[in-house]
Amino acid sequence: MAYDKFNILTSSAVPLPIENVDTDQIIPARFLKATKREGFGDNLFRDWRYNGDDTPKADFVLNDATYSGKILVGGKNFGSGSSREHAAWAVYDYGFRAVVSSFFADIFKGNCLNIGVLPVQVSAEFSDKIFAAIAADPTTELEINLQEQKITIKATGDSESFDINGYKKNNMLNGFDDIDYLANIKEDIVAFADKLPY
Repeated sequence: MAYDKFNILTSSAVPLPIENVDTDQIIPARFLKATKREGFGDNLFRDWRYNGDDTPKADFVLNDATYSGKILVGGKNFGSGSSREHAAWAVYDYGFRAVVSSFFADIFKGNCLNIGVLPVQVSAEFSDKIFAAIAADPTTELEINLQEQKITIKATGDSESFDINGYKKNNMLNGFDDIDYLANIKEDIVAFADKLPY
């Protein structure tokens, strides 16, 4: 399925300065029975967001109206643990279009890129600057420029470059998943196949 094209995202951010956030914390295993990619956002960080009686925990950042936006800023080693795609689905379904961290687990990073969430890996120093900027002003905005592969703290002008696989970058700029990419070059594939000897 196609996703929104990602070029420049300017948004306030939700800070989650916790290290080693694993996929079971992102989406607990008991919510993995669904086969569609919809509805997982309701259970994003479920056990951190809600008490046993389903009342919201006031001290968790997603329940704090002070913070909002399409960018989640996590601590180091975000997305570790199991390889469940549902963790990336939950992040997307909640409304985040980018996750920023000083280190991502490889499989989580790949799962995000496959579904239209941009994982932006920054240095530990730049991560600290982002958290400090949000602490100073929760409405501060980050600008993520995918074409230029640069993230900027709008309030201070501090910026840093980030890496991304060229194929995945092209897909995100066009709003493609892997199937969309193949469908888009169908004529080239057919033309190549027609030239093959039988």
